[in-house]
Amino acid sequence: MSETTPGGAPGAAPRTTPGPAGPAALAARAAELDAADPLADRRKAFVLDDTVYLDGNSLGALPADVPGRLAEVVAREWGELRIRSWTESGWWTAPERVGDRIAPLVGAAPGQVVVGDSTSVNIFKALVAAVRIADGREAAGESPIRDEILVDEATFPTDGYIAASAARMTGRTVRAVPMGELAHRVGPRTAVVLANHVDYRTGELHDLPGITAAAHRAGALAVWDLCHSAGALPVRLDADGVDLAVGCGYKYLNGGPGAPAFLYVRSDHQAAFDSPLPGWNSHAEPFAMAETYTPADGAVRGRVGTPDILSMLALETALEVWDGVDFGQLREKSLALTDFFLACVAELVPAGRVASLTPAERDRRGSQVALRCPGAEQVMGELIRRGVVGDFRRPDVLRFGFTPLYTSFGDALRAASVLAEVLAETPGAGAGATPAGG
Repeated sequence: MSETTPGGAPGAAPRTTPGPAGPAALAARAAELDAADPLADRRKAFVLDDTVYLDGNSLGALPADVPGRLAEVVAREWGELRIRSWTESGWWTAPERVGDRIAPLVGAAPGQVVVGDSTSVNIFKALVAAVRIADGREAAGESPIRDEILVDEATFPTDGYIAASAARMTGRTVRAVPMGELAHRVGPRTAVVLANHVDYRTGELHDLPGITAAAHRAGALAVWDLCHSAGALPVRLDADGVDLAVGCGYKYLNGGPGAPAFLYVRSDHQAAFDSPLPGWNSHAEPFAMAETYTPADGAVRGRVGTPDILSMLALETALEVWDGVDFGQLREKSLALTDFFLACVAELVPAGRVASLTPAERDRRGSQVALRCPGAEQVMGELIRRGVVGDFRRPDVLRFGFTPLYTSFGDALRAASVLAEVLAETPGAGAGATPAGG
């Protein structure tokens, strides 16, 4: 077994020291790590209770300032100002304004992110627009015929559905390949590569810079799904040359259930961005009510119809919790949390009851731990009943999402301890797996 300990210098990677720890030593270590946590005070910015909440990779916790802001929007901006709030309260410009708040969280300069619609709708916009950009290059004689869209064969199902629909619309063929081969399989016939930054099942972090560079070397565009990375770890869209990207507002960004998603369109692609969903909100003169569509300039082209203002403004207020957050510290805490959780599981859970699907290598790990466990649905139900909330993915996966802004090392230890208790009291549940951390 092993115990994870941090390095001495700020930002240094935790070191792993061999040897058994035991419950008392793990408790002492958790207390020590929590006392030294530079992000510990951020927990106060959220509405939390005694539950160990490890499902922020599905729905982030409620930021404490959101209820008051929504009450103000409903009572004052909607209740009193009514239609005047589109101008006087800034409702009309909210998609770009909130986009500019998200931009630094994903390594983007202002003017490249617009907020609105769902992740699925934005993936559709991004994919079709990317194929059309490739078409434009082909028509200009700058590129050969590109008739395929490459996707990760283990992609989130909706991404695959959307890719198939986009392919039918644009006369392309979807080719699904293993994520580990994606960079090597992109070629002269590839128009677009669609990839997930973090695998939603396993928590594996994929090589965004390397795959993007491989796509560009082959003359293709790269579209990234950031749903499980935005707000969980550093993302550098501009620096890594990503063409288009989509992300979720309700997971690590804590925007609330059904919060609008965001769409990133790199500045040098904006003039060629041809949305398959042109709407009056993205028209150059939206109130002219013209019969023909003329797109606006910039990321505004990613808008479609009237935005959901209540959800939009809830997300805007939720994003205030990121003010002053150091993403180096965020990433270090995320890795230290998952290191510590895996060490606790290895120490406390009997050997052979669970197996980690999450890579042990830090540079291949997002901010969640996925454990294979026979009887996982029953086990997760009992964990939730005992105050440890993660989630279950078929057929046999326990997922635990670690949100560095509000998850503590004490939470990680308690989750592992309760998991060990549940497995000890549930004969046969988890039997037949291999040890976690392998």
